[in-house]
Amino acid sequence: MALSWFLLSFLFHSMYAHNDFFTSIGQMTDLLYTEKDLVKSLKEYIRQEENRLEQVKEWADKLDSLTNTATQDPEGFLGHPVNAFKLMKRLNSEWANLESLVLKDTTNGFISNLTVQRQFFPTDEDQTGAAKALLRLQDTYQLSANTISNGDLPGVTSGVVHKSRMTVADCYELGKIAYSEGDYYHTELWMAQALTQLDEGEESTIDKVTVLDYLSYAIYKQGELERALELTKRMLKLDPDHHRANGNLKYFEFQLEKQRKTQAENKEVEDKKREKKVLDKRDTERKRSKDPLPERKKYEMLCRGEGIKLTPRRQSRLFCRYYDNNHNPLLLLAPVKQEDEWDRPRIVRFHDIISDSEIETVKEMAKPRLRRATISNPITGVLETAPYRISKSAWLSGYEHSTIEKINQRIEDITGLEMDTAEELQVANYGVGGQYEPHFDFGRKDEPDAFKELGTGNRIATWLFYMSDVSAGGATVFPDVGAAVWPKKGTAVFWYNLFASGEGDYSTRHAACPVLVGNKWVSNKWIHERGQEFRRPCAVSEME
Repeated sequence: MALSWFLLSFLFHSMYAHNDFFTSIGQMTDLLYTEKDLVKSLKEYIRQEENRLEQVKEWADKLDSLTNTATQDPEGFLGHPVNAFKLMKRLNSEWANLESLVLKDTTNGFISNLTVQRQFFPTDEDQTGAAKALLRLQDTYQLSANTISNGDLPGVTSGVVHKSRMTVADCYELGKIAYSEGDYYHTELWMAQALTQLDEGEESTIDKVTVLDYLSYAIYKQGELERALELTKRMLKLDPDHHRANGNLKYFEFQLEKQRKTQAENKEVEDKKREKKVLDKRDTERKRSKDPLPERKKYEMLCRGEGIKLTPRRQSRLFCRYYDNNHNPLLLLAPVKQEDEWDRPRIVRFHDIISDSEIETVKEMAKPRLRRATISNPITGVLETAPYRISKSAWLSGYEHSTIEKINQRIEDITGLEMDTAEELQVANYGVGGQYEPHFDFGRKDEPDAFKELGTGNRIATWLFYMSDVSAGGATVFPDVGAAVWPKKGTAVFWYNLFASGEGDYSTRHAACPVLVGNKWVSNKWIHERGQEFRRPCAVSEME
């Protein structure tokens, strides 16, 4: 009996011990369901992989078509600021997303190639710069966010190949960059545009709640509590549990009520003030009419072709002529075409003054050397970059190439001024939003050391070649006198920065307007005082 109990005990112990290593039938049936779930997960993985590859394929096909079109006319394509912005955005953000999408396949040569190439891609700073350029164009040329988003810019026809629309994500990105800069005005414009496109049914990974969150706060920061409150309520309808929106709702309601009480208390005081304002209105308007426009406003108006101060009478005194610089032997048989652009200061344009082949030579020489353009610090005299000059430039010497030597000689023959003391030919390229805000070319009295290192005196005159046409924007404007000169390929403009007495001509303060559509290439020659003593008579000459 004891043995039987021992055997039974052993068998039961063995069974339980066996269960430590093998699963029971009941447990095994559970595993069947687990395995079925794993198969389902595997199929979901396969579906996601196929979807991932389909996304990669769609991306590749889209970029293949886009790059084929773009590389047929790179400068024309990038001349559209939206295309330039989207290129920066793609290379800085979207290619990184694609890399993450396919990074699992580490054996793929594409990944290693992409990883290597990424070191040459635009940075966050570049993408931000492209975004700021679009915002600058928006302000200067008074363009709505919708106009820019649709790509319907001045100078772009409806059937243009390079026209490009902005997506919700693009608009959101612009608004977000403006927000990070504390620029709530542009944050509102671009978040509102993103919301409009979402309301119109555009599909996007950016949802309305995210956009409304930025939009309502930007509007609040601009002091519009009622609108901020309404947008917050709309956000809560879409996401009732949104923590920040619920907090903002209470805060906005409290602030609005406080504002209304303050306005009610001040109403009586305002009513008394209003009567006095009406009496003073005429005097105030008279004073305002005499106040000059801020330079920035004048500059932007001229860039848009507005506010040009050339009366019909003055216009009638401007002429075109064949010019040989007082019978210069080299110009007698082939005088140049000269056109008066402005009378005071005198600005003249020379037509057909540089050939297409010369332009291409200059550009090809300059391209490898292009660097961010600098300005001379008026205090230290040191060259440095500045936010008001956004272009890339390079310097070319006459001894490097016969074409540059010929160009220098041509400028000397036409102007009659010595080129040995002039600065090298500077080549500048203004891309998307490229500009140079109002400045003087010459050194003022409070800048005695401006060109001390050169040892050639002050800049007596400026010669400026236009080496490309610009579809829209890019004018050279003189805010103090209301003059605007528009780029025309193959021409050059010339003006004196100093009077014959050597005093600076402050009316020559000028600016390069932002390029709205197109790609602006110019080259300029800054001519200095030294060596001109016997070349520029003290009396007023034809070129002055």
